Amino acid sequence: MPPWWPITHFGECCNKSLKRVFPGYTVTLMSVDTVSMTGWGRTAPTTALRFRPRTYEEAVVAVRGRGPRGVVARGLGRAHGDAAQNAGGSVLDMTALNRIRAVDAVGGTVVCEAGVSLHHLMRVLLPLGWFVPVTPATRQVTVGGAIGSDVHGRNHRSAGSFARHVRSLDLLTADGEVRTVLPGTPLFDATAGGLGLTGVILSATLAFRRVATSLMSVDTERAACLDDAMARLATWGERAPYAAARIDLLAHGRAAGRAVLTRGEHAPLDALPARARHSPLTFRTGQLPAAPLLPAALLGGTSAALLNELRHRSAPVARAGELRRISSFFHPLDALPRWNRLYGRAGFVRYQFAVGHGQEETVARIVRRLSARRCPAFQAVLKRFGAPGPGWLSFPVPGWTLSFGLPAGLPGLPRLLDGLDEEVAGAGGRVCLAKDARLRPGVAAAMYPRLAAFRALREELDPDGAFRSDLSRRLAL
Repeated sequence: MPPWWPITHFGECCNKSLKRVFPGYTVTLMSVDTVSMTGWGRTAPTTALRFRPRTYEEAVVAVRGRGPRGVVARGLGRAHGDAAQNAGGSVLDMTALNRIRAVDAVGGTVVCEAGVSLHHLMRVLLPLGWFVPVTPATRQVTVGGAIGSDVHGRNHRSAGSFARHVRSLDLLTADGEVRTVLPGTPLFDATAGGLGLTGVILSATLAFRRVATSLMSVDTERAACLDDAMARLATWGERAPYAAARIDLLAHGRAAGRAVLTRGEHAPLDALPARARHSPLTFRTGQLPAAPLLPAALLGGTSAALLNELRHRSAPVARAGELRRISSFFHPLDALPRWNRLYGRAGFVRYQFAVGHGQEETVARIVRRLSARRCPAFQAVLKRFGAPGPGWLSFPVPGWTLSFGLPAGLPGLPRLLDGLDEEVAGAGGRVCLAKDARLRPGVAAAMYPRLAAFRALREELDPDGAFRSDLSRRLAL
């Protein structure tokens, strides 16, 4: 326990603080403990004091009593890097603030607290005919985390990132005040994609999209090489809102960058078999046994190459109109709890970059570089991005994005990724900060031209540095 926050004084301090802010209010002792935590990649573990507020008032107390190392909000821990860690400081576990406060079943808007997960929203809203407008590759993400990271999905070209669908949010700032923040304001633009560094998101009003069923109609194709994959993704255009290509980064020669492409759209009612039309909006998920912790010997290039070969050959050359559950189309890895253990004890690094239109050769060079190194790259996904969102530190830019995972213990990994950073920055691109665990500050500044405005707003709003994280210290955000 840090010396600046004796646990024996916590309840007394809570009540005194609350009586200043909320006269007549008395708080019971909120959950607080000292824990070691990592990002989903399981690298760089740090220790922090964890608070678990159940009300806005308790969140205010935790922020005001944060200590000299500051505080950062944390959801379900799916940020791959260190964005939701705060070594030696405080972390607010927001998962107890998980209530859906209001649902407009006619207009498709929802008011919910920041600790509500996308999984919970789907479970409640899908039977009413509404689906989240944007979902990343996991539904085990909180609303606060989705806004703070401004997550994107396969439909970015048509729907943009998550923040585009936020109608308002309540933000707890460093002065202990709760502000209602609206789109189009500087504070909203700094908060969307701001990784929790402008304050603690407490709740949000979200706009959903209407769907007729809980199934997806999916087309699958195989592409012989990277050029083929990129050409097909480019020509698909708006024929299906959700599109991505799973790239084989271990294929070489003329097959380098070969891919399995999928595109999908929400299935209409008449596409379902007769027996399924009686309950078309049922949300079903599956779960496999927890993933084992694999030894490093099974994570080499040979094993990865065999797995990629099997996946590519088992995919259909072309198939149209296959019906899949929403969960299996968007979130297949959610069926495997703790799948991050598959990368071994050292964990993994998730690397995602984006470059603009006209920079296809940059993507090709990086693919060839990884292929030549025989890197055991897993879950490599190529997508196209549309118009950028309002967030000053939001990741998407119009063009291409490629993401992949590498074992953290891979020899020469730091030098390899530093080289990729330089390649991406030289092409005017950027690396995704929500997935980062090792970027250098000078490179980050080159990748994010609005970083200076972000720092200036933080300095004005939070001059004492109340909100900090391991990532913010590392990159001087």
